[in-house]
Amino acid sequence: MLTKFVNYCKESYNELAHKTTWPTMKQLTSQAVLVLYASLIIAVVVFAMDKVFESIMKVIYTL
Repeated sequence: MLTKFVNYCKESYNELAHKTTWPTMKQLTSQAVLVLYASLIIAVVVFAMDKVFESIMKVIYTL
C-alpha cells in the first residue's frame, strides 16, 4: 500500500517536472486579462438583469 503511494508521488512529480509544458508569463498575463474582462462583462449583465427585474417587480407591486 505504501509503495503504491510512493510510486504515485514519484510518477506525478516526473510528469509535472518533465512532461508538462507550462505557459509563459505573456500567455498567463493575456489569459488573466481575458478572464478579468469576461468577469466584468458577466457582472455588468447580471447587474442589468437585476435592475430590469427590480423595475418589473416595482411596477407589479404598485398595481
